[in-house]
Amino acid sequence: MVYNFNAGPSILPKEVLDEASRAILDFNGTGLSILEIGHRTPAFESVMHEAISLTKELMQLGPDKEVMFLHGGATTQFFQVPMNFLDVHGVAAYLDGGIWGSKAAKEASLYGHAEVVASSSDRQYTYIPKGFKVPSDASYLHITTNNTVEGTQMWHFPDVDVPLVADMSSDILSREMDFNRFSLIYAGAQKNIGAAGVCMVVADKSFISRRVRKLPAMMDYGKHIENGSMLNTPPVFAVYVCLLTLRWLKSKGGIKGIEDENLRKSSLLYDTLDALPQFRPTVAKEDRSQMNVVFVMDDPEAAEEFLALCDKERMVGVKGHRSVGGFRVSLYNAMPFESVKVLTDLMRHFAGKH
Repeated sequence: MVYNFNAGPSILPKEVLDEASRAILDFNGTGLSILEIGHRTPAFESVMHEAISLTKELMQLGPDKEVMFLHGGATTQFFQVPMNFLDVHGVAAYLDGGIWGSKAAKEASLYGHAEVVASSSDRQYTYIPKGFKVPSDASYLHITTNNTVEGTQMWHFPDVDVPLVADMSSDILSREMDFNRFSLIYAGAQKNIGAAGVCMVVADKSFISRRVRKLPAMMDYGKHIENGSMLNTPPVFAVYVCLLTLRWLKSKGGIKGIEDENLRKSSLLYDTLDALPQFRPTVAKEDRSQMNVVFVMDDPEAAEEFLALCDKERMVGVKGHRSVGGFRVSLYNAMPFESVKVLTDLMRHFAGKH
């Protein structure tokens, strides 16, 4: 058995993989593969409509919200958001809590002034900045709710008088929250929603109407909404895997059900790390991520030995991001508790020998 702790693309539910593999050969008895059906046929239109409907249901979105499934991943949203909403003479506020927030602010600076209102770079992004002020004339405040590389997560969101935009790529649908408080949410699918190749965007109709410049159709959120996420050929298979994953999440008791499982998994791993002096978590306790657990070992030789042991036991994806080092264990929605238990047992065994 392989234990997949990859940070993304990441583990998918077995039920989703089974259903998707069947659809590759024969989609819903059509005799056609999901890879070759027309995207404007009733067969695929029903997929898109159900995926949008399930997203609204699971997130309990209000009537003013629109859901889109777009090309380009979250990185495209780094520039599509300011392209739509940041005027060349305006300002947008950015919270720099990690590598992705920093990159988003850099892209925004191409379209106007991107003001970094707070940053945790002074301590290698090991905490979430708090108590910052946002310019009252800002077009929006951009935050990253979970920092995949550094292992921090926002547990409290700023109460601001400007539109709130959130990159939720690595913790979308993993915990209950009021999704309606955000003017725009975007999330690359390849962690909690589905397969790589599609990005989910949730936005207020009223916010979308604030577009500040004429845009190419593919960059205009309004055009995508008008065309039901099918302005051009959508990433058909990736959207279908999203639908299957959303169905799976609903069967698990929705976001509340999966949040309880995620808390159980992360508590086991953090309790183990805190109990074993050989391993040292790097993140401030109050800002620890449930999705991406980052830690180091102060003995380089022991760290190499532990990484080799993980490889031997077929635990993949535990090596830390190249910019941070150490170890990173990702516990996305589809990660079974039993896999985390196998890892923590191995950690205890290793610590006992050292």
